[in-house]
Amino acid sequence: MSSSPPPADREVPGTRRWVLGCAFAGLVILMLAAGYTALADLNHLHADELLARRQFVQRTQAVSGLCLSIETYNQTAERFLASPEPSGPDRDQMDRLHTEITAVLRDFPAGDADDLAAVRAIESLFANQKTMFEQMFSWSNEQRRLRAVETIHRDIEPIQISILDWSDRLRSANDRELQAADQTLLAQFSSVQSALTRSLVLALGCGLMLVLASMIYILKLERQTQSRYRELQRGRGELERLSASLVDAQESERRTISRELHDEVGQTLGALLVDFGRLSASLASAPPELREQVDRMKSVTERSVRSVRDLALLLRPSMLDDLGLMAALEWQGRETSRTSSTEVDVRAKGVPENLPDEVNVAIYRLVQEALTNAARHSGARNASVVVTGDGPRIVVEVRDDGRGFDPQHTRGLGILGMEERVRRLGGKLTIDSHPGHGACVRAELPLERA
Repeated sequence: MSSSPPPADREVPGTRRWVLGCAFAGLVILMLAAGYTALADLNHLHADELLARRQFVQRTQAVSGLCLSIETYNQTAERFLASPEPSGPDRDQMDRLHTEITAVLRDFPAGDADDLAAVRAIESLFANQKTMFEQMFSWSNEQRRLRAVETIHRDIEPIQISILDWSDRLRSANDRELQAADQTLLAQFSSVQSALTRSLVLALGCGLMLVLASMIYILKLERQTQSRYRELQRGRGELERLSASLVDAQESERRTISRELHDEVGQTLGALLVDFGRLSASLASAPPELREQVDRMKSVTERSVRSVRDLALLLRPSMLDDLGLMAALEWQGRETSRTSSTEVDVRAKGVPENLPDEVNVAIYRLVQEALTNAARHSGARNASVVVTGDGPRIVVEVRDDGRGFDPQHTRGLGILGMEERVRRLGGKLTIDSHPGHGACVRAELPLERA
C-alpha cells in the first residue's frame, strides 16, 4: 500500500496556488492603477489644453474687439470733426465706444507682465488721443476746417500707429503664450507617455513572470496528474485481473461443488433411495404404520435427490460441458418457466458449436442473470432469448415485457457482474429499459478476442 504524503507536501500546492493568486491579483491591481493614473493625467492634460485654448481665444477676441472699437472711435471722431454741423448721435457713439474701450482695457485677460504693460500703454495712448480729440471738439467750425486735418496727421496718427503696434505686440505675445502652453502640454504628455510605458513594461514583465510560473506549475500538475493516472490505470488493471481471477475462481468452485453434489451427494441419496425401495418391498407384510413411515422417508429422499440435482444444475449445468451452449440455455429457459410465471422463448441463429468455454460460460451467466431479474424483480409475463452468430462476433439479446427500470440509477451487483464478464472478453453490453416499458439486455462478444 502506498503511504500518504506528509503534511508539508500536501501544503505546498496550496501555498503555490496562494502565491500565484496573489501575484495575479497584484498584476491586475498594477494594471488598474497604471490605467487609472494614465487616464487621470490625460484628463488633466485635456483640461489644461482646453483652458489654454480658451484663454487664447478670449485674448484674441479682446484684442480684435479693442482694435475694432478704437478704429471705430477714430473714424467717428474724424467724421465729427469734418462735419460742418456736428451731430449729437456721433458724440453719443464716441462716448459709448469710450466706455466699451475702457471696460475692455480694464478687464483684459493679461497673461504676464508684458501683456499687462502693453495694455497699460494702449490705455495711456488712447487717453492721450481722447484728450486731443476733446480739445479739437471745442474748436470753432473755422478752426476745425483749417487745423483738424493737420492736427490729426501730426499728433493723432502717430498715437494710432503706436496703438496698432502695441496691439500687434499683444497678438504676438498671445501667440507665444499659446505656443508655450503647447510645449508645456507636449512635455507633460511625453512624461505621461513615459510613465505609461514604464507601467506597461513593468506589467508585461510581471505578466511574463506570472505566465512562466503558471506554466511551470501547470507542467508540474500535469506530471503529477499523469503519474496519478498511471497509478490509477495500474490499480484498475489490478482490479480487473483480480475480478477476472475471482470470476474464474467462482466458476471453478461452482463446477467443483456441482460435481461433488452430483457425484457424491447425489449418488449417496440415490443409493439411499434404492435401499428405501428394497426396504419398502421387504415390508409388504409389516404393519401399515411402518410401511407409511418408510414411504415418507422414501418421498423425502426423492425430494432431496431432485433438490440436489437442481442445485447442481443451477451451479454448473453439466449439459453446458456435455451438450453445448444452446442446450444449457434451453434448459435454463425451461427452468425459469417452471419455477416462475415468466414464459421464456429461446432461439438461436448461426451460433458456432465450438465456442470457447469462457464465451459459453459468459453467455450462460448473462442469460441466467437477465432471466432471474425478469422473473424476480420485473414481474415479466414473457421473455425471449436470442443468440445470433454474426460473422466475427456473437450477439446475445434478452427481452422481457416487465415493469422496466432506469439503468442509469439502478445498478445492482448482477448488472455489474454482467458488465465485467462482457468487458473481460472485449465485448459491449447495452441495457435499454424504461419504467413501464420492459427491458432489453444486449451483449456483443468478439470471437477473435475470445
